[in-house]
Amino acid sequence: MKAPESEVWRPGFAYITWEQRRFSDTLEFMRNNTLSRAELSEAEGTVLNVHYGDVLVRFGEILNVDAESLPRIADDSIAMRLSCQRLANGDVVIADTAEDAAVGKCSELRGCDGKQVVSGLHTMACRPLLEFAVGYLGYYLNSNAFHAQLLPLMQGIKVISISKTAIGDAAIRFPSLAEQSRIGALFRTLDSLITLHQREGLCGKY
Repeated sequence: MKAPESEVWRPGFAYITWEQRRFSDTLEFMRNNTLSRAELSEAEGTVLNVHYGDVLVRFGEILNVDAESLPRIADDSIAMRLSCQRLANGDVVIADTAEDAAVGKCSELRGCDGKQVVSGLHTMACRPLLEFAVGYLGYYLNSNAFHAQLLPLMQGIKVISISKTAIGDAAIRFPSLAEQSRIGALFRTLDSLITLHQREGLCGKY
């Protein structure tokens, strides 16, 4: 069955067709590990681990593994026995647990070439089944438009979580690859400008 489509008009542009699909028809869930923070290290080990706490607090919409300092699984023998799949460029890691409605915050991975990266405790690792432009999923899945769908699906009181089944029914909307590229480039430029202004602000204090 053909996925529903809609058209959006922007001033100065032609109408843009957006396709809509279920999350589970767009991305597949991958296996993660359940290692605690105590089993990770900042220096020892060769396998990098994406921890849900870092997704919630440290990492942005795009996680550049080359540029960020990721914790490592301290014991290589444990890392080699893990059944979780290695992550690749374009994969998305979602935090499925938090103390508030930040549940569902995610990072799109880049810079994974030549590295062993896995998804850790309280995360959902997802791999796109379709081709997406760099950055599009990272920005879209963190948008209010998508996250609003998750709010009624969250469970818990002191600790909030969301299940794979629940998030799998959420809808994902996306335009053509060319338009996705423009969207991703725009938000990456905005992120760079924000970072630049923050650094200038810090320098001005000294």
